[in-house]
Amino acid sequence: MNRENQIFGINGPVVTIKGATGLSMMEMVHVSERRLVGEVIGIGSDATIIQVYEDTSGLKPGEPVYATGGPLCATLGPGIIRNIFDGIQNPLKEVAKKTGDFIARGVNAPPLDESVGWQTELLVKLGDKLQGGAFYAQIPETPVVMHRLMLPPDLHGEVVECVPNGSYKLKDVLVKVKDDAGVVHELTLCQRWPIRTPRPVKNRLPLTRPLITGQRIIDTLYPVAKGGAAAVPGGFGTGKTVTQHQLAKWCDADIIIYVGCGERGNEVTQALSEFAEIIDPRTGRPLLDRTVLIANTSNMPVAAREASIYTGITIAEYYRDMGYHTALMADSTSRWAEALREISGRLEEMPAEEGFPAYLPSRLSAFYERAGYYEVFGGGEGSITVIGAVSPQGSDFSEPVTQNTKRFTRCFWALDKSLAYARHLPAINWTESYSEYFNDLSEWYRKNVGEDFIQCRNGIHTLLLEEKGLMEIVKLIGADVLPDEQKLIIEIARVIRVGFLQQNANDPTDTYVPLEKQLKMMRCILHLYDKSLKLILAKVPASKIFALPLFDKLVAMKYDVPNDKLELLDNYLTETDRALAGV
Repeated sequence: MNRENQIFGINGPVVTIKGATGLSMMEMVHVSERRLVGEVIGIGSDATIIQVYEDTSGLKPGEPVYATGGPLCATLGPGIIRNIFDGIQNPLKEVAKKTGDFIARGVNAPPLDESVGWQTELLVKLGDKLQGGAFYAQIPETPVVMHRLMLPPDLHGEVVECVPNGSYKLKDVLVKVKDDAGVVHELTLCQRWPIRTPRPVKNRLPLTRPLITGQRIIDTLYPVAKGGAAAVPGGFGTGKTVTQHQLAKWCDADIIIYVGCGERGNEVTQALSEFAEIIDPRTGRPLLDRTVLIANTSNMPVAAREASIYTGITIAEYYRDMGYHTALMADSTSRWAEALREISGRLEEMPAEEGFPAYLPSRLSAFYERAGYYEVFGGGEGSITVIGAVSPQGSDFSEPVTQNTKRFTRCFWALDKSLAYARHLPAINWTESYSEYFNDLSEWYRKNVGEDFIQCRNGIHTLLLEEKGLMEIVKLIGADVLPDEQKLIIEIARVIRVGFLQQNANDPTDTYVPLEKQLKMMRCILHLYDKSLKLILAKVPASKIFALPLFDKLVAMKYDVPNDKLELLDNYLTETDRALAGV
């Protein structure tokens, strides 16, 4: 440990050291005798700048700074699932046992419990030749997650020693591998990886499969690809967190990483308690059995908020390399950007738009680019889907974080305050939202859902866009002057909005809707539109058609038809024909 480096100046989370220090860029350091965790972010000819991830109040010039010789790393191994970490992977449950509800500074708690014995099955034997990323053991981490231990990506060699199957602790050596240079490397139950360095992969694959969420407006109109990136912007009270909770519960990812970044403490607490109570519909067990929670609330140190995003994406990459499909929920990237802005201000850097640093776009792109669908070294495929919430002040989508996020994500779910206040949930605005993945996913929809899925989706979307234009006219001169064909569009659009786009998360039938039901619902709505339009063109008054109970019946079909009895939806087609034939 080097005690020659001493604090010269302190400015919030930014600490300065004068003179030559011998430190390297991005090196992790310990500040003062309290051993606060910090990271070198600037090196000059006469000064070194460190950002400290813990509260710096009480520090004073002259206190020592200790080098560690390595970057800030995440500890990766069994015990991550079900755990709750802060932004620099301190286990909050263990920290609470030592310090109580209010976290003290400099608490030394290993990220993963080193006293637990894990039942381990070896997958290699003496003499095996292993390449980087190969699996050498597996551990049932939870009843639904098999944790596969991997060689570091940059290591390959021959197995010269291995232990029998049994119970082992985190630091126990399981396998020894000798590389080409004759150096023997010991492999334990865990490894460390720098959080700002993406883990390598064998091959990047095209995004051709959707992340199925069971939410109609997402799966049908604005899908996100598995391995893609989506933004969820919205002002206060529009339902960003609730939307992410629904996606975490119902999406078909294997592992969920939820990062509460800079949000209010009570909101994160609610999220933690809800995740603990939710029963996973895929397994029938608690959702926590395949969930990792990273909580860095607004009252926690601002620098750790900046690191929390990278900690989460590193954990997601680790499970991706095991061949799992992971989904990272970041709530919210605006608070992360605000942490960048605060640290940039402390460093007296030249501000860009609205005070954010000029490197905000490059930081956002570096984060979202770590999403993707990959062929992994251990064999098979894995993916990371990133869904980042954005909290623009005053719901102003023209502010820098939202605009730069749109540059690096291909899916945009714009949450609308007026929809949320009208209790139209999810409050995703169907005219401001978009997904650039749809063309890439269209072949999958045709093969796995139905040949007419794309046609039905486009029909629904077109009607919604036509309604928007018509409603501008209605606001000016009223609906009575519209021809019957346009009145029909407005009425059918109401059925689409209330009966299809609006979804009740508290209703057991409506909270999750399979794609097959979504397609059949669209067929019923479009069938009613087509048949009604033919009658109107044949000079039948629209008022006579609107008087039929068909429209309200289609609005209620999302509740009336159970997800396991989809054949009942076929009856709606014949009922529509029968009712309209009598007009």
